Amino acid sequence: MNATDTSLPPGFGSLEPFVSAWAIAGANDRLRARLSSREADRVAFFNAAKDLLAPALSYLDKKPLAGLNDQDRRLLQLLLSMAHVALAVEIQGDDEPMHAEGARHLTITRALSDL
Repeated sequence: MNATDTSLPPGFGSLEPFVSAWAIAGANDRLRARLSSREADRVAFFNAAKDLLAPALSYLDKKPLAGLNDQDRRLLQLLLSMAHVALAVEIQGDDEPMHAEGARHLTITRALSDL
């Protein structure tokens, strides 16, 4: 990648610091990332991404899934990870460690997002 390239589409550069941790290809791997992440990392990603969800979905909805380039795919992967992170941050909150204990015994073997 050269200096003029970015790993995400234009307009989503503020999510760049989260690509290495959260742009993950498989649903089970996204779950594992959430379960092994620190609360501060989940909250930082959540806060950076929450206001970009609607624009990102709008951007991706204009493209056929088969026509996504690498930048678009990374953005989609971030959004899919955001679903896991939002569950931990918004719903489970302080109870996330308790829920994570049970979730560690789960394996997602098939997900629509993996097709």
